[in-house]
Amino acid sequence: MRSSEDFWDSNAKKYAKSPIKNMAAYEKTLERVRTYLSESDNVLEVGCGTGSTALLLAGNVKQITGVDISSNMVGIAKGKARDQQVDNVSFVHGTVFDGTLQAGSFDVVMAFSFLHLQEDMQGTIRRIRELLKPGGLFISKTVCLREKTRLLGVLIYLMQKVGYAPFVETLSYADIDDAIAKQGFEIIETGIYPPPARFVVAKKT
Repeated sequence: MRSSEDFWDSNAKKYAKSPIKNMAAYEKTLERVRTYLSESDNVLEVGCGTGSTALLLAGNVKQITGVDISSNMVGIAKGKARDQQVDNVSFVHGTVFDGTLQAGSFDVVMAFSFLHLQEDMQGTIRRIRELLKPGGLFISKTVCLREKTRLLGVLIYLMQKVGYAPFVETLSYADIDDAIAKQGFEIIETGIYPPPARFVVAKKT
């Protein structure tokens, strides 16, 4: 099975050119996220991909740092930031566990289409909580394949075996909510934009 980093590196250019499948749901997500952001916020986006979301939200915050496991994704994101002349966004090749990310230094951590790709989801959420300031917000949207047919999970497993898919955890909406709450967060908003993507806003308690 290919590593997730190799998979995303090899698919970065294709991913960057792919149109958003459900623009209405994406815009609804951005609308809800913006209601929780302020111009004084220092924000981290984990699994930032090619940087599109971070760049769209840059005008709503003080600073955004995007981190991604794929160096090719990060390279594309940096190019977009230069082209768009956005100077309050930085992109870093790495993971949420990198020591360069200091504990208690972010007002908001965002993770879109990210948690279901983590082999240690609980450890990842625990680390996100560590990175947040007291009272900070964790905003996520996660694909929950358990809400779909079981055959889809079998298909993805077979695709992983031949290198056509990265690691993917088959989750339900309840799985996501429970995992976030278990790590010491208070869930303050949920949504489904679109099925089976679970949107969650949670506060560090």
